[in-house]
Order: sequence, then structure tokens, then C-alpha cells
Amino acid sequence: MSTGAGIDVQRQLESLIQDFRAGDPPMPVIVLHAEDAADDDRVTELFDELREGQQQHGTRLAVAPTEPQPDELDPTAQAVRLLRDLGDSRKWGDRSAAYRPYSFPRLGLVRALQDATDDPDMCEHWPTAPAGTPDGNAQREQAQAQLLRILARQRWRPRRPARPNRQVLLTDVQQFLPMGVLGALTSLLTRPEWYVAVLAGIGLMILLAALNHVPGRAPLFLWLRRESRWFLTTTFLQSAARRQSTSVRLLRPVRSWRAIAARAHDVAEAMREGGPFPLQLYVLALFEDLRDNHRRASWDLRGLKRTRPPVLFLRRVGQENGGIELIRAVSDVRSRRSELDPLLIVAGVAAEDAALLDRGTDTGPPANRPEPLSRPARLQQRLRHWYDEWAGNLRADQSPSRTNALPWVLRIPLPRDELVQLRQTDWRCVKARHRPPVARVVWSAYSLALVLVLAATVGVVHARDLHRTYCSAGLLTADRNTELRPAPGGGTECVGIATGDVRFAAHLVGGSDSEGGRLRDLERLVRAENAEVLRDHPDAYVTVVYAGPLSSAAVDPSLVKGAEELAGVHLAQRVVNENYRVKIRVLLANGGADMGHQSVTADAIARYAEHDPTVVGVVGFGRDLQSSPDVARRLHAAGLPVVSGTNSATYLPKEFSNWFSLAAPDEHQAKALGLVARQLRGRSAAPHALVLARDTKESQDRYTSEQALYGGEMLRREGFRLLPSRTYRVTNGKPELRLHAESVCRGADVPSVIYFAGRVEDIGPLMTQLGVEPGCANRDMSILTGDDLSKAKFSGAGGRDGVAPRITLYHAALAELREAAAGTAFYQDAVEHLPWLQEGEATYDAPDFASGQTALAHDATRALYWAASLGDVRQSRAATWVNLRGVKLDGMATGTIDFTDAPLYGERHGHSIALTRVRRTPEGVSKAEVLCSRPAGAVEPPLDVKQCSIG
Repeated sequence: MSTGAGIDVQRQLESLIQDFRAGDPPMPVIVLHAEDAADDDRVTELFDELREGQQQHGTRLAVAPTEPQPDELDPTAQAVRLLRDLGDSRKWGDRSAAYRPYSFPRLGLVRALQDATDDPDMCEHWPTAPAGTPDGNAQREQAQAQLLRILARQRWRPRRPARPNRQVLLTDVQQFLPMGVLGALTSLLTRPEWYVAVLAGIGLMILLAALNHVPGRAPLFLWLRRESRWFLTTTFLQSAARRQSTSVRLLRPVRSWRAIAARAHDVAEAMREGGPFPLQLYVLALFEDLRDNHRRASWDLRGLKRTRPPVLFLRRVGQENGGIELIRAVSDVRSRRSELDPLLIVAGVAAEDAALLDRGTDTGPPANRPEPLSRPARLQQRLRHWYDEWAGNLRADQSPSRTNALPWVLRIPLPRDELVQLRQTDWRCVKARHRPPVARVVWSAYSLALVLVLAATVGVVHARDLHRTYCSAGLLTADRNTELRPAPGGGTECVGIATGDVRFAAHLVGGSDSEGGRLRDLERLVRAENAEVLRDHPDAYVTVVYAGPLSSAAVDPSLVKGAEELAGVHLAQRVVNENYRVKIRVLLANGGADMGHQSVTADAIARYAEHDPTVVGVVGFGRDLQSSPDVARRLHAAGLPVVSGTNSATYLPKEFSNWFSLAAPDEHQAKALGLVARQLRGRSAAPHALVLARDTKESQDRYTSEQALYGGEMLRREGFRLLPSRTYRVTNGKPELRLHAESVCRGADVPSVIYFAGRVEDIGPLMTQLGVEPGCANRDMSILTGDDLSKAKFSGAGGRDGVAPRITLYHAALAELREAAAGTAFYQDAVEHLPWLQEGEATYDAPDFASGQTALAHDATRALYWAASLGDVRQSRAATWVNLRGVKLDGMATGTIDFTDAPLYGERHGHSIALTRVRRTPEGVSKAEVLCSRPAGAVEPPLDVKQCSIG
């Protein structure tokens, strides 16, 4: 500043700005004028220096156009002209100013109403009949309709918008952003891919934006805009209302629209009448917009970031340019509203016009200017004294009884000696102490970008973790009932219970095309049946969970067991749902290849059952592993009974009261095979025998160790001399049998009987080794083994398995199907409900049924359903558990299923069992034949040597 007065005034302005940082001080209309009219030009120069200084300090400022205009307008209209262009944010500084540009939606709405009121198409529609008469009411309704048409044509914006259309479009679209985010989050609930959610949100925003800009209609959600809410709720406009509703509600758009329409017409009529109302409405809208732009309690904390108040500069106000009327309107509106706004107005006035801003027509000095004798010596002190006195008298000075009072005006006369230009070395630039606000640093676009980057990074990492952990995952959520676990031989497999959109067949790594296709078909059939049950019988169904091996591994790509068991479960489901009132819903649970992850599956089933009371039990878990006791214990704690078709563990029904099995226990199988071993011993004193078992130290397999235990006891009981037992390892899915075969066949004592405690996939390599090894290839040998060989497909039936030329294989089977076939409708139902079967293809010895897996799973499901629907009434989970001990069903695929003699913590009798012999025919193919058998439920007479004669 080049003058002492300029330095002092600048210091006073910066003092007000400093107070504004800490609170909301009252902002006066500071009027600068010279004490002597000859110094008016110096005051104008000082005014320009103040404006340039504030602009350099980063103050948002606007300069009203006070230059003389060629058109002759009254002072009030001239004052309105000064305010109209202030709704353009570019008038308030560029982007170098603090934070972001201002927005003036309320001032824009007032301008739009003014433009619509002055539109030529509106002139002939104003009412001419007196208000309250029928003609007056009709004309008023027509005028209101015409006004709304003009406003809609203007998009409820000024006819010549202060901003480019591009900016208006962006402003309109901002209101649709929350709805786009809501649409994206809603789509995420269905766990789609991330890009589907993004496209859903963007698509919703584009649709709303397109509907919002349909020509000739009001914008969407007009009643929810902040300017519309202000328009209806401000008390300043209540005088223009004619008892119209001011309710603005999200869920009442019609009522809200009617309120806005009525208020718009009332305000337009008042603006048409002229007077001080239009000017004061413009001033009020400007104040409300600026107050909103500096609101501290806003979502973006903009009031904490804009630490300097906006300043409006009126360079040379007078009666002819409307400046005096504008200052009076500012004072009137502030006095009437009694609310603080952040606008600081600095005006310059000629000395001879200063009297127009005095308190009244009396001859006394203005109350806000002290007597010369009492004023401080320096202008700086006088300025502070005047401001303090003005602020202290503000309350009383706003009284309506004060004639022509302008309480918000602080008039500052500048003496000539203070307006003398100083030496350039004495020029000063005074600025308030500046400290970047914390909100500007913490709550800013940059910090938001950083947070978004971090959130996106965390989201991507979390999403990748979800996709790596769960079978079905979206951007933020996942179906936690199924998980991805390591599969034998590498890769992953999907395990758990499929309750959402999970398809186990979609995660297959190995498996032949036919078996994988069969599993996909079965999953589709089960889900279709479940959907029909839920749709048509929501209150009359029970849920049964099938838990089996529904995935394969690279080392063992076979899906035979899981696919065949699932076929039996689905067949039981179809039969029940067509013939009984209480329906079955089947949920699929995958324990992994060879049920290697059955503990994870049991936990998932138990967790799901906690939230679904229709789950009454589990069918499956047909493989005896080291984790089987934990599985039974976990399901026992959840109150879930288990009916297993193929798990032959002897200890499970003895240790767990919720375990029911249709399979003959390993101990029973060994006793039955003892009938064959007794015939093989013949009259020899003590032939040699060997137990060859799979090594289970590095695996979960418990079946083979149980078979080895009971098989060894059986051979010893039958009089064989047992050689030291041998265990073979399995590496990468292949058994290491060569060294064992060489040692056994080339040893001094070659066994005539080998009890093979292994798995079906190991029998082929064993036969190959024994068939070529000297000492074994040239002599007759017999191999005894358990029920796992039921899954073998021997070459006589077109399968892949076979036996060596001079070796006879005897194995136990869990299902006797031949004797039971005549008394069951199982095969007839299979042809009817399994779409891949044709007439004549469903027989007990057909490849799809010979192993007994399908029959046993079917019978287990029927037994569990009988207990869950006793009396044709849906039973609870606990009642199903109790009812299982009363199950007795005839006509099943394996015979009679009878749990009535099953003691608690004890073994029952009456299991289905068969002894099968496999040997090479003269034609060079392996042929299997049943030596003896008993269907389920047949206890007497027991099997004996005569019935099981090997000839």
C-alpha cells in the first residue's frame, strides 16, 4: 500500500480476516470516502490497491460493475443488475484461490425465476381478474402452468447460464453419483465380477442423466435440490405464499412438486410487482449461497478450508448506479434475517454522497462514528475503535424504530494527510498470519486420492485373497461355505457345502469327460429339483446334505464314487418328491478327492446347519480316514445324524451314536473272507501268507490299516503262517511295489495267499508286478482284499482293471444286488428319473450299478428321509436322530434297511455283503463272479464254507 490510510485499512481488513479464521465475526459494509471531495480520486486509487492486495493474498473477491450504463433504469433495477452476474463462480477469482470454486444454486434459481417472469411469452398470461374470483383463480392456474412451461424450457436455470453447458451438465450429474454408487453396491450383493458392479453404477448414472436432460421438462429430483429446499423453507418468502404446503419429502414427489410450483408462481408475481422485494431476494440468495459455501459442518469441511471471507468490492457507488440501494438492501436483509454471513463488502463513495449512508435525516453525527475530540490520534487506532463500537451497537441499531437506519454500514472517512503517497521504501503489504488448516491437509482431494489408492490396493489384495480362498467370490464378499484347498498332485479343489452359485463340476481339474459331464448333469438336476421344492412346497420339505468326493486330482482323475453316489441320492430325491407330501431338498458337499478335506466340509455343514433348521442329517462321508472321528464328533456336536452308505469303519458306530452305516464293517468283511481263506489253506499244515498294506504314515487313509489289522488276525486264525507284513508307499499317486514283488516272489517262502490292504487304484500295478516276477508268475496265488475293489471295472465288463493269469482275486462287496433286484423298484425308477439311461440299461450288473455305490447312496437317503418324515410330517433334526433307530424299509436296492436292532455304541447286523471272485479266463479276459452273498436285512442263516465254495 502506497499511503498510510491504505496500510491502516488493509491492516484492519486483515484483522477481520484473522478473526474469521477462529469464528464468525459480523462482517460490515465498509464504506471508504474522503473527508474532502477533492481527495475522491485518491480514495479510488486506495480502493484499487486494496483490491489488488486482497487478490494477491488469495481472497475470493468479486468486483461489481459500477460503471455508468447507457440504459436508464431506476436505482433498484440498477442494484439488481450489480448482483445478477455474481452467480458466476468465475467472478469470484480463479482456481488459484483457496479450495474450489464457489457454487450459487440459490442465486441461479432466483435468476431463472426473474428470466421466466420477464419472458415475452409470459406477458399475456398474467391474471387480470381480481384474485379470489372464479375468473381470477382460473387465470392464475393458467399463468402458473405457463410459468412452469417456461421454467422447464430453461431447465430451471437462468436463460443465459453463468457457466458453460458442460459445467451445468457436470453439476446435474453430481446428484446422481450417490445413486450410481448405491446401484453398484446393490449389484455387489449378488457377488458378480467387479466390472459388472462398476458398469451397473455407471449405467444407472447415465440413464438418470439422460432422463434428467429430456428437453421441455423439469430436471429429475428437482424437489430434492438444496436450492429447492431453501426456496420452500425460508421465512423470507412466506409472505408471498398463499397457504401452500412447504413439505419437501423424498417419498412424496408429487406433493413436493406442487409446493414448488405454487411457490414459484407466488414469487414470480411478487417480482413482477417490483419494489424492494426482488433486490432483497437477490441479496438473500447471495448470502445463503455464501453461507453454504463457508459452512464448517459440511461433508467436505469447506468452511474449515476457506479461511478467508469473500469480499465484494464496489468501486464507486452512487445513486445513479444502484450502489446505494444495494448497500441499503444488504443492511435491511441482514437486519431482518439476524444471521451472520461471511461476505465482507468494501465500497468506495464520493465525499458528497457519503451523507446518503448516514443513520437518518437528523443533524447529529452517525452513532458509529465517534466525535473528533474523542477519537484516537492515529487512523489505525481509530479504525479499530470504530469497528469495536460498531459491533457493540449492532444489536440496538437493528431496531425497526430507527428511521432509515443502516446498522450494517461502517463508514470510514479518510483525512487528507493519511492519503498522501509515501516514499516507495515505506510502502507496506499487510497480511494476516497464515497457517494451512488441518482440514485442508487431511480432508482434501489429495488425501482422498491417497485414501482411495490405499483402499483400492487393500480392496484388490482382499479380493485376490477372497478369490484364492473361496470358490465363489466377488469384489468385497464371498460365499464362505466353500473354500479352495490344495489338491493331491497340485492345483486346488473346491470343498465345502454348495449353498450359492457354486458348481463343483466347474472346478474339476482331472476326471474323464464322461464322469465330469455326468457330475455337471447331476448338479443341474439336483438344483432344478431343489428350486421346484422351494417354489412349490416352502413349508413341507427337509434338507439332506450329501457329502462325497465331488472333485478329482491329477494323480487320481477318477470321479466314479462321487458321481455314482450322487446319482443314487438324486434318484431317491426324485422318487420321494413324486410320491410323498414332505419333500427332499438336497445340498451337495464336496470333501475333495478321496475325501481328503472332509474335516473342512464337516465344519462347513455344521456352520450352515446352525442357520438352516430344515437340515436334518447327512448322507455320505463314505471313506474311512484319520479325520473320520473328528468329522463324526463335529457333526455330533451340531446334532446331525450321519447315514453312510460305504464307510465300513468298525469303530465309528461304536464310538458315535449319530453314526449309521449300511456298509459291512471291516471286521465282518475279514470274517467273511476267512471262509475263502479256510478253503485256500486246504489240508496243508501251515501255508505261508502275507499282509501287504498301503503305508498310511504320510496320508489320512485309515481304511487300509483297519483292513490290514483284521485281515492279519483272520489269516492267523485260519492257520496261516504269516510272513512279516509289508507296507508300500505311494508317490505322486503311483504305488511303489516293484521291490516288494521281487522280495516276496524270490524269497525262500513264497506266500500262497496275500491279503491286500490297499486301494482299488493300486491293484493294477500289483497284478503287473506279480504277473512277470519269477516265483509268482509260474504258480497259483490268491489275493484277498476288502470292499474298495467293488469300484474296479474288470476287463470282462469292458473296464480298465484285470488280474494276472495265475492269480485269483477274492474281494468283499458292500452291496448284494442280484438277490434284491427282484423285490425292488430301484431300477425301474432309475430308468424313469435318470435321463442318460435307456430301457434295459438299468440292471444290477450294469456298469453304472455293479459297484453298489448308487444303490447304497439311494438306500441311505431313503432311510434318512423316512426318519425325517415320520407320519408324513416334517420332523426336527433331533427327532430325525431318534427316529433313525426305528427305521425298517423293505424293497430297497440292497434289500431291507433295518436299524431297529442297532444298539447305542455297538455294532448291528444285517448288512448287505457279497464275496466276489475274479480270475483270468482262457480267452485272456478277467471275469468276476459272485461266490456268495446276503442282501441287507438277512441275518440267518449266516454265510458258511459250503455256500461260499470256491470249487
